[in-house]
Amino acid sequence: METYEKILVLNNEFEANLLEEVLNDRKIPHGIVISDDSALGGIMEMEIGWGYVEAPERYKEEIMKIFEEITRQ
Repeated sequence: METYEKILVLNNEFEANLLEEVLNDRKIPHGIVISDDSALGGIMEMEIGWGYVEAPERYKEEIMKIFEEITRQ
């Protein structure tokens, strides 16, 4: 099993859903980790973003390109 690393920070659920759809279609292994801090009233989300994508290192460049394309539109 490959080790996953943090690839990029997501700003919101919309970005996460779009990116996840493309990554699933391309069969790129990944995980989306949400910075859920409802107990703290959203402080962590302001500091570290809505969440992040993690994946094996070898997919980093491809994921970054995909993210750039979907956020440009």
